[in-house]
Amino acid sequence: MVHPLVTQLRFARSEFRRGLEPVSVADGAKRFEPMNSIGWIVGHMAWHEQSYWLVRAQNRGVLLELVQVANGAPASTPPLDTMWQAWQTVIEAVDPYLDGLTTESLQGFMMIDGKPRRESIGSMVRRVTYHYWYHLGEGMAIRQMLGHGKLPDFVGNIHSEAPYAPE
Repeated sequence: MVHPLVTQLRFARSEFRRGLEPVSVADGAKRFEPMNSIGWIVGHMAWHEQSYWLVRAQNRGVLLELVQVANGAPASTPPLDTMWQAWQTVIEAVDPYLDGLTTESLQGFMMIDGKPRRESIGSMVRRVTYHYWYHLGEGMAIRQMLGHGKLPDFVGNIHSEAPYAPE
């Protein structure tokens, strides 16, 4: 059984997709400074998941080109369709790792350069989950600025997709 924390991460991903996937490639490249484009946001979340669950946890990467949307990288407007493909590739690669997380392993720490990371793996799952919500809000603001109508206006079906479950 998948850990409840991972279920919450997957729900955040589904809401991220629900809120941002209907955007066209042209609109996905538009940037309202100082915000990034929606294409960047999607790629950035792919980079974050790859960074934590592939590079740090398993010492492997899938898409090296995601460095263009890493923290601290220069502003860019990567094509939205390319970033959705990258995101899907990364998600498919990281999910087996996430499926194996347990309450015990979530309390542990990743080793980076021979030293334990300062936050637990469980806190890292929460960080990525909250990071999705942060960028979904930013993306929805961009969509409003683009004049998109009929936007999702509240959290989706959490009751059936990610209900509360004790650890």
